[in-house]
Amino acid sequence: MEFNPALKYRNLPSVALVGRPNVGKSTLFNRLLHARRAITDPVPGVTRDPLAATAFLAGKPVRLLDTGGFKLDRRKTVANGVESADDEIDDLVLERTKETVKQADLIVLILEAGELTPEDEEFIGFLRPFRERLLVAVNKTEGGRRESEAWNLLSYGFEDVYMISAEHGDNVAELEMAITGRLDFSPVVFDGEGTRPIRIALLGKPNTGKSTLSNRLTESSASIVSEKPGTTRDVVEGNFEYRGKSFHILDTAGIRRKARVTENVEYYSVNRAIKSIDEADIVFLLIDAEEGLSDQDKKIAALAHDQGRGIVFVLNKWDLMPDVKNTFAAVSDRLRFLFGQMEFAPIVALSAETGFGVEELLNTANRMYAQLTMRIETSRLNFALEKWLEEYPPPTGPNTRFKIKYAVQVSENPVKFTLFVSRLHAVTDPYISYLRNRIRKDLGFSLVPILIELRSSQKPGRDRTASQGGKGRRRKDGPAGHKR
Repeated sequence: MEFNPALKYRNLPSVALVGRPNVGKSTLFNRLLHARRAITDPVPGVTRDPLAATAFLAGKPVRLLDTGGFKLDRRKTVANGVESADDEIDDLVLERTKETVKQADLIVLILEAGELTPEDEEFIGFLRPFRERLLVAVNKTEGGRRESEAWNLLSYGFEDVYMISAEHGDNVAELEMAITGRLDFSPVVFDGEGTRPIRIALLGKPNTGKSTLSNRLTESSASIVSEKPGTTRDVVEGNFEYRGKSFHILDTAGIRRKARVTENVEYYSVNRAIKSIDEADIVFLLIDAEEGLSDQDKKIAALAHDQGRGIVFVLNKWDLMPDVKNTFAAVSDRLRFLFGQMEFAPIVALSAETGFGVEELLNTANRMYAQLTMRIETSRLNFALEKWLEEYPPPTGPNTRFKIKYAVQVSENPVKFTLFVSRLHAVTDPYISYLRNRIRKDLGFSLVPILIELRSSQKPGRDRTASQGGKGRRRKDGPAGHKR
C-alpha cells in the first residue's frame, strides 16, 4: 500500500519515545514530525502528559507518542502527612509513561551518550518484559561523539543500538527505517474527508476541569489531573465517538493573564493553547461555576469569536453550586450581560467529575457543528435579503444612502457571507448587525458566529470586512461584549 502524506489514515501502529528526563525525547519527537509540536526546554520534566501525533517515518504513517521522563529520584516532600503537589505529579507522569509503554506497538528507548545513570538502569529493567517491542537509540552522538562508549550498551542484551543526534538530525533517517521495519501496517486504512472528526478545543483558566472533562469524554486517563494549577503543558489530544459522530479533543494548558506568566515553559504552553483555536471547529470555554467569569475568559471567547469558531460556555463544577431555584438562570443572565454580542452562544451546566451535563454538552456540539458546516443556496439567500431590505430599508439621506445589490455565502466553518453594496462607507454597524441577526434567525444559524464582508458593487478593490476582528477598514460588532 502506497501512503500519501497529504491524506489521513486510521489504525496506525503506535511508537512510544521513552527515557529519563532531558535525554532528548521531545526534540526527537519534533524532528520526526518535522514540526515544533512538543515543548522543549533545558529544565528537566517539561513533558508530562503523553503527546500523540501522526508522523510519516520513511514514507509510512505512525502514531508517535512523546512521554514524560522516567524519574528515579522522586524525593517525597511530606507536610502533615500529605505528599506535595510536585511529587504527586511526578508519580502521575511515571504511571502514564508505564501505561503508554504497555500499549505501544514499538518502544524506542532513548539514552544519552555516556555512562548510564541509575534511572537509565532502572528503566531498562522495567522494559525487559517488552524486549521484543524494544528499539534503542543513543542521542547526542553528533560527529561520532562518545560512540565508542555507546556500543557498551550491547552488554545489556540489546540486539542493536542506533547512534543519533535529535538536535542535528544525524542518522535519524536510519532510525526511521529501523522503526518502520518493525511495524505491521496491514491494518492501516485511508480516512476519507467525509469521516473527519469534529474538533473540540478545551480552553479556560487553570484548574477549571479541562483535563477531567477530556478524560471523561475519551474514557481514558490520558490527561494528568491534579489540584495543582498548570499541570497540563502541551496540548493533549484524544478521540471518542458519540451517537455515530467522531470527535477529536484538544486538552490545553490553562490560560492566565500575561502578567502572571513568568516561566518560559508556561509561556509556550499558553501559546499552544491559543493556537488550538485555529485547529478547532468548536471551543468549549470552561468556567469555574463557583468562581464565575474572569477578564481572561472574555479574551479567550473574543479570540474564538473573531475566528468564527463555535463557542459553548461550559459552567463546570456545577455539582458544587448551591441547590437553589433559578441559580442557572441567574448565572446565565450574568453571562449574557457580560457577553452582549454573544447571546447566540449556548450555556451548559456541567460536572466533569460526576458526568452531569455531558450528554447535553455533546448534543449541543452536534447541533452547532451542523450549523457551522451548513451552506445556503445563493438564490434562497437573495430571496431572503429582498425581504429583509423591505422590512427595514437602508437610510435614504444624501450621505447615508446605499444599496445592497447581492449576497453570497463564501464559506462554511467559519460561516461567512459577502454583501455587494453601492457605497461601502455609508453602511453602518447597526445595519450590519440587523442583517446578521436576520441571517441567524431566518436561515438557521442560531448557535454560531456570523462573519460578514462588504464588497463594492462598483469599483473592485475597495472591500470592507464588517465582522469580527481586524484593523484598518475592518469593523467589529463587539465580540465578547466589548465596546469600541
